[in-house]
Amino acid sequence: MTGENSEFTALVSSDWNECLAPCGPFDPIVFVYPELEPVLTGVFKEYTSNTISLGEACLRIRRALPAPITKDQMDAYLEASFLTYTGVPALMEWCSARGILFMINTTGTQGYFQRLFPKSLLPGGILVAANPLIHYPDEVNATQPMVDVLEIHDKAGNTERVMTDYGISPKRVILIGDSGGDGPHFEWGHSIGAFLIGCMTKPSLEVYCERRGISMDVRFGLCYPRGVPRDPAREMQVDFMALAPVIERALQRTF
Repeated sequence: MTGENSEFTALVSSDWNECLAPCGPFDPIVFVYPELEPVLTGVFKEYTSNTISLGEACLRIRRALPAPITKDQMDAYLEASFLTYTGVPALMEWCSARGILFMINTTGTQGYFQRLFPKSLLPGGILVAANPLIHYPDEVNATQPMVDVLEIHDKAGNTERVMTDYGISPKRVILIGDSGGDGPHFEWGHSIGAFLIGCMTKPSLEVYCERRGISMDVRFGLCYPRGVPRDPAREMQVDFMALAPVIERALQRTF
């Protein structure tokens, strides 16, 4: 993940599931094994609310899986179900054109992204850190190297490593997250003066930040009060290109 391209002067490090895309990290598994949906939904809620660790969540899922998700099964899921929120690929391209490195930093699985990029479903040049719960060792793609997110706190470590490798100032780092699973990432970002964007913000992130005195700089898209279910149709009406001027203003901050 070492950077040799000095043209990058800023970094956006963002969660993926229910943040840039309306899907969940285990949706490919549900696609293949729909009977596992209640178990996977429960596990997802537990680790995003910081009730269990990501490692424990993955252990439970491995125990529940009848068999690994194959490449063909992942391809079938992507063909049937791949979707981002409106304007997300355009925002990634906008960032790249302005020397802003875009990083997906997620508890979603590596296998999902390993099969996604060769199909050109997202722009190239995106860094990915993801969980190896589903991983295809023989999938060689040197232009899209991936690093591990084994526990929630790995998100912060991955962003810090990229920031250091590319020589990017902490003040030019922007973090995007939606749930309590992004809380430790935001806590680290708050400590270095990064710009924090809550996106489709869930109560679990609000509670995490409130308890630790972390102030989000911007809330983008829908903000969900406790007990209010997600509204995917309204989420899809949010155009992520509206984040472009927000990012521009964040990078113009003076300290």
